[in-house]
Amino acid sequence: MLVIVAPGQGAQTPGFLTPWVEIPTFAERLTWLSAVSGLDLLHYGTEAVAETIRDTAVAQPLLVASGLLAALELFPHPADAFGRIGAVAGHSVGELTAAAGARAVTAEQAMVLVRERGRAMAEAAAARPTSMTAVLGGDRDEVLGKLAEHGLTPANDNGSGQVVAAGTVEQLEALAGDPPAKARLVPLSVAGAFHTEHMSPAVAVLGTLARSVSTHDPRTPVISNADGKVVHDGRDLLKRIVTQVSNPVRWDLCMETMLDLGVTGLLEMPPAGTLTGIAKRNMKGVETFALKTPDQLDDARAFCDKHGVASAIDASPTWRMLVAPSKGTFRQVPDLHEGGSIAPETVVGSVSNRRDETPVVAPHGGTIVEWLVEDGDLVSPGQPLIRLHPEGVPS
Repeated sequence: MLVIVAPGQGAQTPGFLTPWVEIPTFAERLTWLSAVSGLDLLHYGTEAVAETIRDTAVAQPLLVASGLLAALELFPHPADAFGRIGAVAGHSVGELTAAAGARAVTAEQAMVLVRERGRAMAEAAAARPTSMTAVLGGDRDEVLGKLAEHGLTPANDNGSGQVVAAGTVEQLEALAGDPPAKARLVPLSVAGAFHTEHMSPAVAVLGTLARSVSTHDPRTPVISNADGKVVHDGRDLLKRIVTQVSNPVRWDLCMETMLDLGVTGLLEMPPAGTLTGIAKRNMKGVETFALKTPDQLDDARAFCDKHGVASAIDASPTWRMLVAPSKGTFRQVPDLHEGGSIAPETVVGSVSNRRDETPVVAPHGGTIVEWLVEDGDLVSPGQPLIRLHPEGVPS
């Protein structure tokens, strides 16, 4: 099973798009997305220096555009992708790349959202000096306890002893003077404390914009940064992307879900390397491919052919299916029978495991065509649970 992932801010390097823009279709599409974003992405991806593309308002649109356009070169006929990709995920801003790749939003909508996301986060970061520091090694509980002691947020949990602390410069300086035992601290070159309460103003900006964005249910399961759950409702996915700006990235839980899904191959979109590196440390036995330059495209397609299996939800229209958000035991709500109608937002059951219990909601309602599982069944992430027909919804 193949998972496609998109990296987040910090993965960009000067000139990383230089070989890509030699492809005419890539350059033409980049020009279009530059017009949508109001940024000269061609310049930023080929000529700008590291300090320039470190700017949040530049880095984020550049990353999303790069991932989306590389995906179109990897799959010149986009429909082919849905027959190979089992799930997608993105780290931080990479979630917008994943959402657009799964067709939950359009590329143009993603570029407008990421443009405003970058601007709003940059403004929020400018309000007070904040930053981030990677904490490598140490006992996990002790690391988290030490962060809490200094008022810091574990903004990224990347598994394998890699937690990123975020907060004010003063809080990070205090941590540097009182680090967790057996841990190494690496200050990050970022413009602010992303995925913390310091980004709340940006959430408000994006939330207002998101109300005007039309969404579709993803064609491919999307694994959410918030909790590693499989998301199969377009509005829920967009809401999660908005609120994730001020909430921690749980990439450790995303990787757990990938393993639960049975992933055998993980391919990272450019600028690749960060997430494949994390996967090698945390997902033993999973083959990885870091797509960095266009001369790798043939090998990348062969990798996709080797690992690709169509997702279960692509065999039927996605608006007729509800899927399991995580691994666990399914509990069905009583008295929901095949042939019966349910209203929008009806809870049809829940999936419970040792970590939590997640309700399964029918966002659009409809007529129950068939149950695909029974009460008490063990289910895997993304597994179809119930098939709904959109007609016959009570008024």
